[in-house]
Amino acid sequence: MDRDSSLGAEARGPIDWLRSPVAIRTRCRDVLAAGLDGRLEHFAVRLERMPAVVRRVVRITRATHPDLRVPYHSRWNQFRSGGVDRVAALDARMASLPDDEQARVRFDLAITSVLLDTAAGPRWSYLERETGLRFERSEGLAVASLRMFEDGLFSAESGALRADADGLDALEARDVAGGFQASLRNPLLGFDGRLELLTRLGSALRAAPHLFGAERPRLGALFDHLSARTHGRVIPARRVLAAVLEGLGPIWPGRIELFGVNLGDVWRHPAAGGGSPTQGLVPFHALSQQVVYSLIEPLERAGLRVEGLDELTGLGESRNGGLFVDEGVLVPRHDDVLQRTHAPSSEVVVEWRALTVALLDHVAEDVRSALQLGPEQLPMCKVLEGGTWYAGREVARELRPDGAPPIRVETDGTVL
Repeated sequence: MDRDSSLGAEARGPIDWLRSPVAIRTRCRDVLAAGLDGRLEHFAVRLERMPAVVRRVVRITRATHPDLRVPYHSRWNQFRSGGVDRVAALDARMASLPDDEQARVRFDLAITSVLLDTAAGPRWSYLERETGLRFERSEGLAVASLRMFEDGLFSAESGALRADADGLDALEARDVAGGFQASLRNPLLGFDGRLELLTRLGSALRAAPHLFGAERPRLGALFDHLSARTHGRVIPARRVLAAVLEGLGPIWPGRIELFGVNLGDVWRHPAAGGGSPTQGLVPFHALSQQVVYSLIEPLERAGLRVEGLDELTGLGESRNGGLFVDEGVLVPRHDDVLQRTHAPSSEVVVEWRALTVALLDHVAEDVRSALQLGPEQLPMCKVLEGGTWYAGREVARELRPDGAPPIRVETDGTVL
């Protein structure tokens, strides 16, 4: 039975709203409005610096994608890091499988890989034995998680291309550490949090048989759930997000709950508006939206079309947020913002993330205008990939030797 079906209308309405892109935009714009009025505690907003951000993003987009055929901001691009098409190799390995099973495998891989993609830290790297290439940060996490998946680490069946409840339940710390090559000499930030997400994921799969299957629950069964709910082989992006948020809801540790429901990537800020029971709550759902962005390609390859992509939002994470700080759009109002390390739940971080999401909408509009493209041609997930994420990385490397974001956030392995 749908675990959310027991919620009454009084609870169901607020929960559904907090899981919607409309809620993300509404609450983040509340925080931006407070910033423009000078009412925020930690950041001043300088919109006159926005043209510099747009110019950088446009320049990088044109240089990287001269034909302006920008891919989605997804895990599949990072699986091809270092100029090695690991996706093609995976496709060849799956060639004898039925098309629907290939889609399930891609779902299994994409979801587990995205959930492992939180800040790795500056001292960690991954040496790929198959190519001899060494990767850091997101690229390293992507390649490592792909190789772990190909080795059958997330499956109960040895060597199988699956991520299922039994396999996730059986994970041990030494296996995951070995997959990431994590050690005292090669420390991976947030390792315990990543392991906890994976182990909690097994229980979440069993708790939602309508999403993940009743027999041998697996992440890939979400493909069947979504494909059965298309109309003319078309499904709205917001519906994909709703399913992901419902299915993954229980895995997030120590989060705010409402009516007994784990809200996930939702935090409090005094400038966020609204009334009871959601007053002051700011949803981001960054990792979950990144999951959705990474499911678009598998859905399209299965012959489905995801519509309304631009309803989804920008991601409130350190590269996008760092871009606005480093370019002077967001100016810290006191020294602690840059000098201290902040918890993800801190007002500083929530404020920074909310401003980032709201400002990304403005950047997207200006970038589209400069490139003479519309929202259908360049939805937010392509603006990010074109785009703002790489612009944030570029300016960080210009300003700091290690290329770290300007604001330090405690990494627990569960927040993008």
